[in-house]
Amino acid sequence: SGDYGGSYYMTNIVGTAKARELYFEARMIDAEEALALGLANRVVPHDKLMEEGLAYAAELAAGPTRTLARMKENLNLATHVDLKTLMDHEAQNMRLSGMSNDSREAVKAFVEKREPKFAGK
Repeated sequence: SGDYGGSYYMTNIVGTAKARELYFEARMIDAEEALALGLANRVVPHDKLMEEGLAYAAELAAGPTRTLARMKENLNLATHVDLKTLMDHEAQNMRLSGMSNDSREAVKAFVEKREPKFAGK
């Protein structure tokens, strides 16, 4: 049987028929198939995994972290609330993000044609 909500998430990611196939067959899938099914977002060579993972983490950490957290919150909420509730929540988060120092920095960097330097504020 599925555990830790795996059957819920698998069904939502790959669809009911494919989830049943994967669960019932219990076969190993390779990285390319996981990518094709939407179970992975990217595939990198094994010897580059740590390097690529750290580079991706650094890229996210250099971004507008509070806004990224609000985006994550919106995406998580979208799985279990109605559209109106989600849009109200998104509007609140958009307002908060728009008032941030990082938002001002993004606009300034755009006007100055340079990369923004976010501070998480």
